[in-house]
Amino acid sequence: MDLIAGLKDIVGDTQVLTGDATAPYRDDWTKKFPSDPLCVVRPATTDEVSAIVKLAAETGTPVVPASGRTGLTGGAQANGQILLSVERMNKIREIRPDARTAIVEAGVILSNLHEACEAKNLVFPLTFGAKGSAMIGGVLSTNAGGSNVVRYGSTRGLCLGLEVVLADGRVMNLMSELHKDNSGYALKDLFIGAEGTLGIITAAVMKLSPKPAAYATAMVATPTLPDALKLLNRLQIATGGAVEAFEFMPRSYIEGHLARFPDQREPFDAPHDINLMVEVGALAPRDATPGDVGSVPIVDYLEEVLAEMMEDGAVLDAVVARNEAQRREMWQRREEAAQVTTGRLPLVNCDVALPLDKVHVFLERMEQVLAELDADAQWICVSHLGDGNVHYTAYPSKKDPALQDALVEKVEDVVLSLGGSFSAEHGIGQYKKPSMARRKNPVAIDVMRTIKAALDPQNLLNPGKVLPD
Repeated sequence: MDLIAGLKDIVGDTQVLTGDATAPYRDDWTKKFPSDPLCVVRPATTDEVSAIVKLAAETGTPVVPASGRTGLTGGAQANGQILLSVERMNKIREIRPDARTAIVEAGVILSNLHEACEAKNLVFPLTFGAKGSAMIGGVLSTNAGGSNVVRYGSTRGLCLGLEVVLADGRVMNLMSELHKDNSGYALKDLFIGAEGTLGIITAAVMKLSPKPAAYATAMVATPTLPDALKLLNRLQIATGGAVEAFEFMPRSYIEGHLARFPDQREPFDAPHDINLMVEVGALAPRDATPGDVGSVPIVDYLEEVLAEMMEDGAVLDAVVARNEAQRREMWQRREEAAQVTTGRLPLVNCDVALPLDKVHVFLERMEQVLAELDADAQWICVSHLGDGNVHYTAYPSKKDPALQDALVEKVEDVVLSLGGSFSAEHGIGQYKKPSMARRKNPVAIDVMRTIKAALDPQNLLNPGKVLPD
């Protein structure tokens, strides 16, 4: 049977796109990894995904799963391959408030899940700038992080169960709603972060949390990053571990943000080198209920800690949000990071993870390394400082691939010397395959290859991604 005709038999004529009709699917957000797919197929059910993958296996045709295509590493590029979009698999099947779980399909957009949970006075705490287009299948496949990892963990920690279509078309039902299940290998975790190379995620059981009854949000300036960590630890003690976000933006980022968005304003009256966005969420009524004078206890806690640290000289300046509009302004400054950092070329974009107390050492060493490698280069960064994730972007003085590669290797050298990782939350895709070859433990890569060969012996699921060639 002709492949295209077979696909149309499975999903219907209008859900198989070829030729010019595939144009909307040929680029991801970065525009760096253009696709030329054999076709785009848009299933609506797990059974249809299963049938598509079975047909692909019979014909030896590779399949590249795609969600919102907001990735930064080329993980959904498809050339001459079937691009399988999960966008029509967008049902929130059930929200169970008492169990605090949501059963969702892979094509559910992150912000839609946020809204559905809010209606139940719950939150799905994963959040980042692309939440309006990123989909659950994609965030699971890359083990996405975001701004609230410091309290809730990455996507892996927010998932209880999965439904996965394997390379031969079989459906593996791992849709457990259990918090404890010690029945053999933790197969679910194989597919989270595997970027569709081991199976296609079609549905998931995600953990929800109670919505904080009140937030205390502030922009804070400290003399040094070690002082910022002192603030984080003081706040965790004062609030019982209720810090939701702890985001670092150096002066270079603030200047870049104002240049990109000139209608925005400075976070403080005077400029500072170290700017933090801090948010604490209160669940208990005692922390969230306004007192006789109208003040909210959680805000009072934050202000007390800031005042004490100002007296000690560990905090230089602070602005506490007094309403939701001011809170949203602070979040907007941070969530527009992608537009700020990618606004000029050429660039070298690095997503690295470090021990929290080594972030400042990394930045100090990179100042020296960058100057030695390219005296005219510039840099900018933004960091989920609460979990040690640094998005470091260097701007070389010339468009030279060899120079860009050397910059990446220097970043890797510094990161690994400090016990860090060259990949924190954006995945590997194609962009970081050279880093995998250089830096990942060879035995670990051999084990990964063995797993890939066992689950996908024809190498048909998102081939050419994650594992070094």
